[in-house]
Amino acid sequence: MDESSTPAGRQATIGPTTRLECGICWTPYDPVEGDPVWQIPPGTPFNDLPAHWTCPNCACEKQKFLVLDD
Repeated sequence: MDESSTPAGRQATIGPTTRLECGICWTPYDPVEGDPVWQIPPGTPFNDLPAHWTCPNCACEKQKFLVLDD
């Protein structure tokens, strides 16, 4: 099993500037922009989002977000 497919391995791959996208509707989360819908300020890393944060477009939970390979 690949280490990045485990929850601990996945979190290790998410850095302060890592962009992710919703696995349901493909809405991106970019830490540089934050999330104006949830009033998340620019510069907020994905791992620092509140536990109750969901996709601003479809309400998908955080664990369904996928790391974008830039």
